[in-house]
Amino acid sequence: MKLQVRNLSKKFKSTSSDKAEYVNAIENIDLTIGDGEFVSIVGPSGCGKTTLLNILAGLDKPTEGEIILNGHEIDGTGPDRIMVFQENALFPWLKVIENVEFGLKIAGLQKDKRRQIALAHLETMQLTKFADSYVYQLSGGMKQRVALARALVLDPEILLMDEPFASLDSQTRDLLSVELQLIWSRTRKNIIFVTHNIMESVCLGDKVFVFTSRPGKIKREITINHRRPRLTEDDELKPFYREVLGELRSEISAARKQKTD
Repeated sequence: MKLQVRNLSKKFKSTSSDKAEYVNAIENIDLTIGDGEFVSIVGPSGCGKTTLLNILAGLDKPTEGEIILNGHEIDGTGPDRIMVFQENALFPWLKVIENVEFGLKIAGLQKDKRRQIALAHLETMQLTKFADSYVYQLSGGMKQRVALARALVLDPEILLMDEPFASLDSQTRDLLSVELQLIWSRTRKNIIFVTHNIMESVCLGDKVFVFTSRPGKIKREITINHRRPRLTEDDELKPFYREVLGELRSEISAARKQKTD
């Protein structure tokens, strides 16, 4: 197995109390991801999906539990795991090509070599003619393509994607969903994709992990055995959609109750 998460829990100190009170964000997470699998994580707001991604990326530490990658426990950040955020986090003072090259530059790669690698990934993203543009000149969908290219140039083993399409219009979102599947089919990288969108989770994932309301636990693992590339309008995906929705309904209600209590 590529990645194993064992008994992972995370507590945060409450900001709403002067006392030493803690909030359980995630609790006893156990999951196994095979080599080359595309996994979706879906759950109600505040259930700890992003917390889990941050821990997997090494940006945060768990209170309990361990993460095993390729048979070795990981602790901290590393080039084998790259995060793609909802906000693209591009550098506005750099050109597109410079943004894509940035990680390679930090890694010490020579200019000619990093330019060659960056241009190849921009071609994959159909952004070659925008290489010398600045971020403000791009649409939202194009910015996310640049962010994805910047992640892929580092050749990570695992892409961690935190609702990267959430701020896009539905048409752009659907187009990027297809493009991401095509990239995955070529590279066979592990992708862990967090989303609030049920159909998006079904359309993208080999597996969908459904989280409970806070503290987040894995309520159900659902396998999506359907051909690719998948389109959100495919009627044959609707039974999977209904299955995920059925698991989520009570959790969404519980999350709303937590907010009002």
